[in-house]
Amino acid sequence: MLTRAVALGAATAAAFACMTTGAQAADGPGDTNVDAGNCTAVMFCVGVGTDGSSGSQGSSTSTTASKGGKAAKKDPDSPVCSVSKLTPPPPAGSALWEGHSPDDGAVYTRICIDSSEFIGLTAETTVETFWAAAPPPAVDPAVLAQRAVDSMTLLGPDIASPRAAGKYTIGVPVWMWVNESQTTYGPNTASASADGVTVTATAKVSKIVWKMGDGSTVTCNGPGTTYTSSKGMAESPTCGHVYSKTSADEGGKFQLTATSTWSIDWQVAGGGAGGQLTEIRQNQVQVAVGELQAVGS
Repeated sequence: MLTRAVALGAATAAAFACMTTGAQAADGPGDTNVDAGNCTAVMFCVGVGTDGSSGSQGSSTSTTASKGGKAAKKDPDSPVCSVSKLTPPPPAGSALWEGHSPDDGAVYTRICIDSSEFIGLTAETTVETFWAAAPPPAVDPAVLAQRAVDSMTLLGPDIASPRAAGKYTIGVPVWMWVNESQTTYGPNTASASADGVTVTATAKVSKIVWKMGDGSTVTCNGPGTTYTSSKGMAESPTCGHVYSKTSADEGGKFQLTATSTWSIDWQVAGGGAGGQLTEIRQNQVQVAVGELQAVGS
């Protein structure tokens, strides 16, 4: 059950005061080094990413656009979350038990407050009530997964072809391919740990979408095939395009944009929670396309 509110209720305000007054300030998103001395009603306090992955036990998605192969800077102001057992527990048969018996676990409430918008007792607040068989971990694994991904420095495609210095001709196949490295194609693996929980994430590009600049879009599910002179005028077997017009009306060059989709699987060490994340990166190159020039006799 998920609700959003703007005005803080008494319980929410108390939880937020617990996290902001008399408690050690977090160093940044995902920091769990918070003094809970005054948080007797709060199980734990964590910072979460701006992608909204405040407590999903399964998959989450984070999409970060970029230009020039670099990741876009994320907002340093992130919501702060607390989780506590719902007291008193709801009566047996309540929808909050999600079909479970009170003997099978407990119902918890997660409160996330956007501290970047906190003014007095007004803030953007998300309240989620959920059932769990065991107390949630002191760290949201999805937050650690995103932290691991952020450490990878994932970049946009390293475009090998078409080349900015190349000269291409309408009607002649263009072969597109990228150089593969850990940061531009993968696989790339990193781990992040906190409070005894370790999450390992593995990222790899699952597809590259090429916007050719002439209105055409080509989707390639791999890095492409490197062209060799022995291929002659053949089309690329994996990733190619044939221009049907010149770039003369586009300032002499088409602006080609290659966008990578990084698919990331993450898993908590020792089993347990796992999920998926998605990151988007892109790069650009300008391509000159002309007509075949006839040679006079």
